[in-house]
Amino acid sequence: MNPFADLSNALQLADGALDVNANDPLFELLPVGVCVCNRDGLIIRYNRAATELWGCSPRLGDPAQRFCGSWRLLDVEGAEIPHLEWPMAVALATGNSVYDREIVIERPDKSRIVVLLSIEVLKDADGNVAGAINVFRDHTEQHKARGALMRRKKEFETILQTLQAALYTTDAEGRISFYNEAAAELWGVRPELGKDRFCGSWKLYWPDGTSPPHDECPMAISLKEKRAIAGMEAAAERPDGHRVPFLAFPTPLFDEAGELTGAVNLLVDITGRKIADETAQRLAAIVESSDDAILSKDLNGIITSWNNGAERLYGYKAHEVIGQPVTVLMPSDRQDEEPRILARIRRGERIDHYETVRQHKDGTLIDISLTVSPIRNAQGRIVGASKIARNITERKQAQEQQRLLLREMNHRVKNLFTLSSSLVTLSARSAGSTEELISGVRERFAALAQAHSLTLPQMWDATAGGEGQTTLHALIRSILLPFEEDRDNGEPRAVITGPDLPLSGTAVTNFALLLHEFATNAAKYGALSAARGCVDITCREDGGQFVLTWRERGGPPVESEPADEGFGTLLMRATLGPLGGRITRDWSPEGLMIMLSVARDQAIAR
Repeated sequence: MNPFADLSNALQLADGALDVNANDPLFELLPVGVCVCNRDGLIIRYNRAATELWGCSPRLGDPAQRFCGSWRLLDVEGAEIPHLEWPMAVALATGNSVYDREIVIERPDKSRIVVLLSIEVLKDADGNVAGAINVFRDHTEQHKARGALMRRKKEFETILQTLQAALYTTDAEGRISFYNEAAAELWGVRPELGKDRFCGSWKLYWPDGTSPPHDECPMAISLKEKRAIAGMEAAAERPDGHRVPFLAFPTPLFDEAGELTGAVNLLVDITGRKIADETAQRLAAIVESSDDAILSKDLNGIITSWNNGAERLYGYKAHEVIGQPVTVLMPSDRQDEEPRILARIRRGERIDHYETVRQHKDGTLIDISLTVSPIRNAQGRIVGASKIARNITERKQAQEQQRLLLREMNHRVKNLFTLSSSLVTLSARSAGSTEELISGVRERFAALAQAHSLTLPQMWDATAGGEGQTTLHALIRSILLPFEEDRDNGEPRAVITGPDLPLSGTAVTNFALLLHEFATNAAKYGALSAARGCVDITCREDGGQFVLTWRERGGPPVESEPADEGFGTLLMRATLGPLGGRITRDWSPEGLMIMLSVARDQAIAR
């Protein structure tokens, strides 16, 4: 509620100054004290309620009585406030209003009262301070009541601190407002009051070993559902890793109007009750926290247990597969594996690191390494089998990637030999001496190494801290630099026109591989294999596409399109995928023309 809303007709600004309507009875009718000061802090109006609160009637406009009509002002701790630091003085000096501040007024008879004041700064049309209104009321009884409440709260907290049981409270939003020493001991940490929420433990675990976030703990559930919870089991993990099992008894608290105000939670340590089950729990924790899929089955191949790793690997939750035949995890072409595995288990054999294929819930095939061991009962009789499955899909993919990289390396090394030969030939044509030949070859090889480095941006990141950023034009110039040589007519070997495109990350590699293939093929069979050959490279934007046209001139005549697709062509197609692109080639007799079109946003985002 705005305490100044009813005073809007009593004050106005005239010629930049504060003007008081002396005939308005509003001031005298208000049940709260009202004092109006001009920009200099001179009191220009106050009402009867103000004089009753001050215990005196100050003179209007008296420079000796500025800012407030009280005898003295003190803070709620009893310390006197200097005159220039009175709330009205600060508000006029800073232009900032003050709302709901408790302050102590000392009257001339030395009696003191606590008032709650709000000061609204008034400004003219130019934003300059013109004065301020102070609205204040007697707050003594409320202040005393709050003090008594705080004392009772402190006494109550003292009693709670003596309890051996862990206990803490929160506000309605779940922010921890109090905890006793027993709770701090159970948690192993001291949460920050008013900041940490729901539970003070380092981490929280359910009995099944899963770790919920704090906003799903028993206290959070009680606050959210506004109901008491009796004995929900959980475990608090301390920073040193030790876990304390407990039962939680959170109970929401409500005010007289039925509004939720917070909650109190009692934590009962049940470590003693858990000691007998410690070994079993430890084994269960190992199984449940394993990254591998661990399951068990009976001698009929029916699944009897299922850990979280199995859920992550196969996609099924435990209730979906327990009681089902293990063959639901096998592709149709591998169903015959299970009878052979069961036969070996019945004979007491163990199957180690058997590599096979299993099927995810969504139908995806998964490469796994499988270990199967017999399970025996107390009498030593085989009653089932445990299966540990490890996902080796990434390893298989890495092996395939390694083979592809080796093929690419072999292909690129061959191309480098071809480039080397071309560089020596080009250098020899223009060299006038052995020294010039050596110098020319050295410079071209250095340029080739510089162009090659652009295809390895991730290596820049790891060794030099760079981001591997460049532009398409810069990349083209680096790739073609080894072939640069002025022709007899003075024209350059390659001309680049049109807009540029920023490149970073894998886009540098993909474009470099494509351009390297273009240049290598041109050096082998096209324009760059001839002394007078050249390449025109034109860039343009077409909607969301970026189009690069590579046109060769002055090379040997192109007789026909190659009949077979080599590895270079396959590599080009594979490289276009991440760029969202396509490529067309025109094998005209005058020279090869390649048109490369990529999605501009996708190329930049790479």
